[in-house]
Amino acid sequence: MPMSYPDPESTPQSTEYQLQDIIALFDGLFAETFNTRLVRGGDEPLYVPAGNGCDWHQVIFARGFYTSALHEISHWCIAGERRRLLEDYGYWYIPDGRDAEQQHAFEKVEIAPQALELLFSRACGIRFNVSVDNLGEVDVDREVFEARVAERAMRYLSDGLPLRAAALELTLRAFYQQRLSLSDALTIGRGHLVVGMPMASREVPQPA
Repeated sequence: MPMSYPDPESTPQSTEYQLQDIIALFDGLFAETFNTRLVRGGDEPLYVPAGNGCDWHQVIFARGFYTSALHEISHWCIAGERRRLLEDYGYWYIPDGRDAEQQHAFEKVEIAPQALELLFSRACGIRFNVSVDNLGEVDVDREVFEARVAERAMRYLSDGLPLRAAALELTLRAFYQQRLSLSDALTIGRGHLVVGMPMASREVPQPA
C-alpha cells in the first residue's frame, strides 16, 4: 500500500543499512518457503502475486528506501494466504486528500502493520516514524495514531508476533544487533519458521 517516506537526502542511510542486505535476508527466509521475494521498485510500492510471466510473488518497495522495504514487508507479514493471491492484498487505497471518514478507515488498517514496522526498525537499530500519509485538509492527530501503533506493538510483544514476522524479527536482530553473518542470521530465522509451520508445509518446494 502506498505510503509517504522521508526524503533520503534528509535521512542519509549508514553503510550498515544496505538494500542488498534486507533483500538477502527477506529472500533467504521466504523465497523458497513462501515463493516470495523482495523487489526494489519505482515511485510506488506494490504487492504482486505470481503470474503474468513471473513465477514468484513480489513485495515491491518504493524508490530504494530502506523504510519502505520494512513497511511493505510488514503488510506482507500480516496478509493471510487468500489475500496474498490478490494484487496489493485486495485492499483499497485512496491517495492524499482523504476526508475524515476515509482517513479513519486508513489509520485503522495501518495500526497493525506499522506496529510490526516499529518492531522491525528496533531490531535493525534504526529510528521509526509513523506515517499518517495524508497531506489534505483533514486534521490528523499524529500523536494519537502514534500511541495506538505503540500500544499494538506492545501487544505483539506480549502475545507473540505472527510466524513470518517473528522469524524475520529474529533474523534482523541477529544480523544487526548480534552482528552475526547473513548466513548465521538466516539459520536462526529459518529455524523459527520451520518449527512454527504446520508439518505438511515444512517441505521446501523444489523449483520446476
